[in-house]
Amino acid sequence: MSFLRNKIDQIKKPFAKGEKWAKFAPAVNAFDTFMFVPNHTTQKGAHIRDAVDLKRTMVTVIIALIPALIYGIYNTGYQYYIQTGEVFTFLDAFIHGSYKIVPMIIVSYVVGLTIEFIFAIYRGHEVNEGYLVTGLLIPMIMPVDIPLWMVGISTAFAVLIAKEAFGGTGMNILNPALTARAFAFFAYPTYMSGNKVWVSEASNVDAISGETILGSLAAGNDVSYSMMEMFNGSIPGSIAETSALWVGVGALILIFTGVGSWRIMIGGILGAALMGFLFNLWGANALMSFPWMNHLVVGGFAFGIVFMATDPVSAAQTNRGKWIYGILVGIFCILIRVFNPAYPEGVMLAILLMNVFAPTIDHYVVESNISKRKKRWSSAQLKTA
Repeated sequence: MSFLRNKIDQIKKPFAKGEKWAKFAPAVNAFDTFMFVPNHTTQKGAHIRDAVDLKRTMVTVIIALIPALIYGIYNTGYQYYIQTGEVFTFLDAFIHGSYKIVPMIIVSYVVGLTIEFIFAIYRGHEVNEGYLVTGLLIPMIMPVDIPLWMVGISTAFAVLIAKEAFGGTGMNILNPALTARAFAFFAYPTYMSGNKVWVSEASNVDAISGETILGSLAAGNDVSYSMMEMFNGSIPGSIAETSALWVGVGALILIFTGVGSWRIMIGGILGAALMGFLFNLWGANALMSFPWMNHLVVGGFAFGIVFMATDPVSAAQTNRGKWIYGILVGIFCILIRVFNPAYPEGVMLAILLMNVFAPTIDHYVVESNISKRKKRWSSAQLKTA
């Protein structure tokens, strides 16, 4: 490692303060701190020195995303080959899925990181690390056949409007990945809904059956998938959102490493389960009658509640606030699914809505705690008087 350290130090010399290329130092430092822990420390105040910085936290999230991504790549190929009726292997499905998905990931990172580097150089600060996760999340929540240029424009919109306009990583009030999907949904609706966008279309097949379960229910059709298929994820849907099983593996990684909030995850499940159960009692239409347990494993609910509702920047910060925030995300997700046939997914809009109200939730939780402490203090003063 010392050889690599020395090489990086040599490369950085022309970018040092006062040198010719000093203005571009943030771009070079980004690669340095990605490989090594930053060698600078705070000059005042008491701080714990730890090797875990923001980049390492983001890498942990990426590791948690890998199981769902790998399955999403396979499922893309699987959905393609079952259209054609051809005999295929796991490798065949994985190669086809990689052919469709890897370019989307590349476009997302190239566009997003280019904007991040430009803003870092212009503002004279280090490159924000938050895009390491956002760059992977954006293609994972998109339909597989969306054109690459739409991925690029959606990514640019999310980074510019939902992130950099607020000051960069740590300042945004909306989840950037969900903002990218929301932009794509409203700007290019024909590529984000319907029964042909969720599977990789085979050119030699005249008609495909690629509608999502929630889309079928919203149209009043029956669901032909079993509970196990819904849980495993061998169904049409966004690239990496279909498998609750592998999303659950990622959730365990986030919880055990302390990166993701288990309060938000459990709160979201409780809120969705409660609302789904109440609608089951009503049972006025297909979505209301859809078993509440199935609501938890179809669509993007599991993926959203684990990887995007828990975003530490845009989510609630207080412990009680996290419970409230998570429960409301779950409740609104099912409400939107049931009452909005034009967009039966729900979780994207639910999380974005609660992103806006997260600071308000934290404010009233803090005010409530202050009020309780004042009352205890007043009671203690009366007792000692």
